[in-house]
Amino acid sequence: MEAMTRAWAALEARDRAADGQFVYSVRTTGVYCRPSCGARRALPENVAFHATCAEAERAGFRPCLRCHPERAREDAASVAAACRALESTERRPKLSQLARAAGLSPFHFHRLFKATTGVTPGQYAAGRRGERVRAALAGSRSVTDALYDAGYQSSGRFYAAAQATLGMAPARYRAGGAQLAIEFAIAECSLGRALVAATPRGLCAVMLGDDPRALVADLKRRFPRAAVRPAPPAFGRKVAQVVRLIATPGRGMELPLDIQGSAFQVRVWQALRQIPAGETRSYSELARTIGAPGAVRAVASACGANPLAVVIPCHRARRASGELAGYRWGIERKKELLRRESGARGPKK
Repeated sequence: MEAMTRAWAALEARDRAADGQFVYSVRTTGVYCRPSCGARRALPENVAFHATCAEAERAGFRPCLRCHPERAREDAASVAAACRALESTERRPKLSQLARAAGLSPFHFHRLFKATTGVTPGQYAAGRRGERVRAALAGSRSVTDALYDAGYQSSGRFYAAAQATLGMAPARYRAGGAQLAIEFAIAECSLGRALVAATPRGLCAVMLGDDPRALVADLKRRFPRAAVRPAPPAFGRKVAQVVRLIATPGRGMELPLDIQGSAFQVRVWQALRQIPAGETRSYSELARTIGAPGAVRAVASACGANPLAVVIPCHRARRASGELAGYRWGIERKKELLRRESGARGPKK
C-alpha cells in the first residue's frame, strides 16, 4: 500500500526521479508511460502500475510515443557513460561531445543529465575535480606531488581547480584548513541545540544535539586546524534562519552554502534536496536517481556524512522496507522532522 501511495505521488508530481523505477499504463489508450510523462493525466480507475516495461507489454500495452519509457535504461546508461568520461580525464569533454556519444542533441542531453544526477555536467565535473584535488592533497608529501597525483599536467590548472573547489590555497588545505576562519554559534531550537557554522563562502555545518561542548568538538574534528571561533552578534541573522528552518523544515532557505564533499557525495546531497518536503526515498531509489544503482551502501554513507542537518534533508532517506534508518542526530529528531513536513503539506485539494 505504501509503495502504491508513493507511485501515485510520483505520478501526480511528474517526478523525473521516479523514471526507471516503474511505469504506468492507461486502459483507455492502451499505452504505458514514464511517471514524468507530460501527457494529460488519466482517470485513476484507468491506471495500473508495472515494475518494468516488459511487464506492461506482456499486459498488452505499447510504449508512449511522447515519453518513450522503453528508453529509460538506455538513458541511464548514457548518463553513466558520461559520468565515466567526466571522471577519467583532466580536460573536461565538451557538452557537444557528451551529447554526440549519447546520440542526443546538447539541449536534450543536458536536461537528461541534470534530471538523472541532480547536477549539470559542468557541476558534476567540478565535483569530481574537487574530489581528485582533496584526495591528492591528503595523501601526497607536497603540493607539487599532489599536482601530479591528481592527474594534472600543469600547475596553473591545478591551482585554479584547488582554489575554486577548496575555498583556500592548496597548501592551507593540506595543512588541515589552517588559518581558515570558521565562525559558529549555538542556539536553542525546537529539537534541542543547533550549532551553525560558516566560512566566508557560506554555511559549512549545521549540527543538532543536546550538549554544546559535544557539538563544538564535532565541528573541530571536521576542521582540525581551522581558526574556529564564536561568531559576532551579526551572525545571529543566519542562526535565526536555520532555527526557523528546523521549526518548519519544508520552507527552504536562501543562505549560501560552503559544501565540501566528494563528487559522489555532492550528487547524493543534490538528490536529497530534490525530494519534496514530507516525502522519503529509499537508498536504492536515491542510487538510481544519481545513475549509480549498485551504490546503495555508498549512498547510505553519503547521507550519514552530511554536515548540514535539515539544510540538506538526509532525514528524508529510508531503508527499502520503508523503515526509517539511523540518523546522525538521533532517530527521534528524524521522525519529528518528517512529521512536521507532512503536516506542513496539508490536505490535497
